[in-house]
Amino acid sequence: MGKNIVKPGDPATRQLEIKAALKMLKPVHEVFEAIVDPAKMSNYFISKSTGRIEEGKTLTWQFPEIDMKFPVRIDKVETDKYISYFWKDMDGTETKVEIMLKPMEDDSTFVSVTERGRNNNDEGINWLRRNTEGWANFLACLKAWLEYGINLRKGAFDISQMPVENTSKN
Repeated sequence: MGKNIVKPGDPATRQLEIKAALKMLKPVHEVFEAIVDPAKMSNYFISKSTGRIEEGKTLTWQFPEIDMKFPVRIDKVETDKYISYFWKDMDGTETKVEIMLKPMEDDSTFVSVTERGRNNNDEGINWLRRNTEGWANFLACLKAWLEYGINLRKGAFDISQMPVENTSKN
């Protein structure tokens, strides 16, 4: 019997990547601080952190909807420009998140988020769907809090009501 041979460049060997972006009507330093300061992050993203995002640190994040702690290993931080970190999904797979900040001429900031590191398989596709929704929500919540002082996340999620993924094969 022959073996399935996967050639380099074949879609099955590609790592999946999420991209999401949104413009914030705030100056770049204000956006940067909203992302690295845990007291500010708790208004739109996490409920708790063991510290500020700083290069080389390992933090623990908690989210308001999930009674779990997530280790976050900070990779690089360039003030007002770039933040990258590694974190593990609920199944333990580590992915890399990059947040880029681009100042615009009108004193606003274009924020783009990229997350990568999952295989192109059923589990990876489920991760891609879930986390793409998550990053779009992150950006919308960041924008609502920065521009209008509204915490969109508060009361928005009830983990017991979230759809359960069917992982069984027919």
